[in-house]
This record gives sequence, C-alpha cells and structure tokens, in this order.
Amino acid sequence: MNLRSLLFATALLALQANAALAQRSDDAIAAPVLRASITVSGELVRIGDVVENAGTAAQIAIYRAPDLGTTGTLPVDQVLTALRAHQVIGVDARDLREISVTRLARTLDSKDIELQVARALERRGGLGDASNLSLTFDRDVRDLRLEASSTGDMQPVSARYEPRYGRFDVTFEIANDHPAAPMRLRFTGTAVETVEAAVLVRNIERNEVIKSSDVLLERRPKAEMGADAPARDRAVGMQARRQLRAGQALKAADLGKPDLVQRDQTVTLIYEATGLYLTVRGKALESGTEGDVVSVLNLQSKRNVTGTVIGRGQVAISVAPPRPAAADTTSSLRSDQTAAPVAIAANSNPPAAPKAE
Repeated sequence: MNLRSLLFATALLALQANAALAQRSDDAIAAPVLRASITVSGELVRIGDVVENAGTAAQIAIYRAPDLGTTGTLPVDQVLTALRAHQVIGVDARDLREISVTRLARTLDSKDIELQVARALERRGGLGDASNLSLTFDRDVRDLRLEASSTGDMQPVSARYEPRYGRFDVTFEIANDHPAAPMRLRFTGTAVETVEAAVLVRNIERNEVIKSSDVLLERRPKAEMGADAPARDRAVGMQARRQLRAGQALKAADLGKPDLVQRDQTVTLIYEATGLYLTVRGKALESGTEGDVVSVLNLQSKRNVTGTVIGRGQVAISVAPPRPAAADTTSSLRSDQTAAPVAIAANSNPPAAPKAE
C-alpha cells in the first residue's frame, strides 16, 4: 500500500507540474503586444485594434480613425500613454516607433454615379435611353467614399425630371450591414438627350466634296439636330451646298450629291440607240450631278443639246428611234389618178362621121 501511495503521489505531482508549466506558457502567449499596422472600419480606434490580447479593455476607444480610405500613423509613446490611462500595462512594444492605421472604405466611382443617375432618368419626361443622356450636375461629381459597411447597391427612391427646364432631382439609398438606417445620396442638375453628329474639323467651301478627314463624331443635343442629322459615313463623299464652318454639325440640308459635270468642263457626249453608239466631245453649259439634265455644246456640230449626266464627265444624249417605213400608197394613187384621165380622154373623142356617098 505504501508503494502504491508513493506512486500515486508522484503521478499527482507530475500532473500539477505540467499544469503549472502550461499555465505559464498560456500566460506568455496571452501577453499584450502592439500591432505594427491595423485596419479599422469605423470612426474610432479601440485598444483591441492596436493591442493583441487586450482582454476586457479591447472595446475601449482611444483615438479617432483617419478619413475614409486614408492611412495615418500613431506614435508608439502616445499609444502606450493612452493604454496606461486605461490600466493596460506590460505591453510589448516590439521596438516599434509608430503604428500605421488604415480606415477601410467603399469607393463609388464618379462615372458609376453618373451612370446610375442616367438609368434612374431613362425614358422619363420624354428622355431616351440612358446611354444618350448628357448630365450636368449642380455640384461636381467626384469619387465618393462611403463607410465599408455600406455594401448595398444604389437604389433610386425618388427620381424627378422637368422637361421644360431639363432639371432633374434623384435620390438613392444604400443599405449597410448594420441595423442603422441606409445611407442617402441626392443629386440634382440638368439632363439633355443627345445624338451622334458628324462635325466638321475645318471650313468647307461651297461645292466642295466632304472627305473622311474633314469630319469626326460628337454627341450634340437631339433638340438641336432634330431628325436631320446624317451619319458620318453618309456625309463623306457628299458636296457642300453652301459654305460651312469648322465645328459645325452637318445636317442633311447642307449636303447634296457631288456634281459629276462642272460648268465649262469638257465632257463626252454619248449618242446611243439600237445599233448605234457614238461619242463626241462637248462643253458643259451648266453643272449637274447624276441624273440631272444639263445643256451641252456639241463641239463638232456647234449646236446646243440637252442630255442626262450618267457619270463623271459623261452626258447621254437621247436619240429618237427611226420611224417604221410607211406603205407606198402614193404611186398606186397616182396610177389610179393617171389611168382615169387616160380613159376619159379616150372616150372624149366623138366617133368619125360617115363619108357621103
């Protein structure tokens, strides 16, 4: 029995020694230690943010956080002083001189904000698609930083548009992860529907043909352009009907088909009919585009003729087809007319009188 008691006592002492050693190890692990860099999501920096294993003091606020989305520093000496004021001592500073503090934030890009406002106004008060709206805000819209907890989408809760003045007033709500009320954002300004327009990059003289390098695409107010705005590819190759200035948006009324024949230009006159194809030189007396009827001087006959412009420097002269040959009734009529008098003449002579005996 004594031996068993001795062995039991020895085992008990070993267990106690191991427990004490584990407790000392846990105490060493649980020692408070400063962090070199931290991130916070709210307005305050708490002891638990800057100190690892802060214990019951972890929720005590000691500093205000930097601005949303920015990073600041805290001198370690000031941090230790603030900790001692709350009975947090024995903190391992790890030879740090300062602590970096970053405040988390959600950033709304200015372009995304404009897109959400345009979508809220889409097809309101006669407006068209959001992609065609040009917005001017009363205040410059820049990238907007929100609390990191504001994770919801921008949901429009109010959208008003006044067509007469082009004014809009749009309010959004953004839900957050906390029970707090959702964040509200309000934007006001003017909205104009636009269309793509072909705009001149240089001055264009009357009758000058528009080249590809002369125009570029810009968005212009739909009310200004109306339905008279030709596409860029349709404007290229057309001829200016009047003098146009750089920066001017082209309209269909400004353009026409290019002249294929110019006044006083030497042209080719084409006479064509069944079995006949003849070309001669001529001089255009007026300008014309394809399909126009113009007057031309035939340089060979020196006579003025009219023809249709069919190509560059080419005028087609219509030739009347030959009439079909008529039946020759004149000769038979003359034969009849001749025969009749002859017959009459033969019968007109009286018979000879008989001789007297």
